[in-house]
Amino acid sequence: MTLLQVMPADDGANVVLRTEDITEIAAELAPYGIRMERWATVPLTGDAGQEQVLAAYASEVERVSAEGSYPIVDVVRLVPDDSDPEWPAKAQAARTKFLEEHTHDEDEVRFFVEGSGCFYLHLDGKVYAVVCTEGDLMSVPAGTTHWFDMGTRPYFCAIRFFQEADGWVAGFTGDPISNRMPTLDELLAPAPS
Repeated sequence: MTLLQVMPADDGANVVLRTEDITEIAAELAPYGIRMERWATVPLTGDAGQEQVLAAYASEVERVSAEGSYPIVDVVRLVPDDSDPEWPAKAQAARTKFLEEHTHDEDEVRFFVEGSGCFYLHLDGKVYAVVCTEGDLMSVPAGTTHWFDMGTRPYFCAIRFFQEADGWVAGFTGDPISNRMPTLDELLAPAPS
C-alpha cells in the first residue's frame, strides 16, 4: 500500500496526517517540488534483469529521462535470499547506509517495479514518510533533506534515474532525526486492536 504519514519533526508518535490516497499524497508533496505518480504495472518474472525491466517500462523511462535530463538509468534489486547465511548482515548493511538524514546535489528519482521502501522527507519542521510500492514513481528534488528505509527484510526492484555518472552521492547532515521516527516496518504494522 502506498502511504503518506506526516509527523512533527520532534515527535514521531504524533501523526498529523495519514493517507493511502495517491491523489492526496501527490497534492501534499507538490508544494515542495516532489513528484509522486502511479504508473500502470507490467507483469515481470521475479528474476527479470535490467534489460527486461527497462524494456517493459521503456516509454515511461524515456518520458521521465527527457523531462528531467536524466541520461543514466539503471535497475536495482534487493530480494531476500534465505539460502545465503550472510544475507541478513548484507541486508542490514545496505539498509544502514540510507537511514541517516542526507541531501543530494541532484534529484533522487525512483520507480518501484516491485516491493516497497519509504522516503522520509524533512520539510518545514515536519517529516513526511512516504511508503512507495509497486507502480509508484517518486522524484525528490536536489537539496531536499531526507533518508530512506527499506525495512528489516528488504524487498524491492526499482528503476533509478541519474543526471551524473557518480549516481548516489550523499551529504549527511549529522542530525539523528531518523532515530525519532517510526521505521518502515512500524509504519506498515497492523494497528493495535
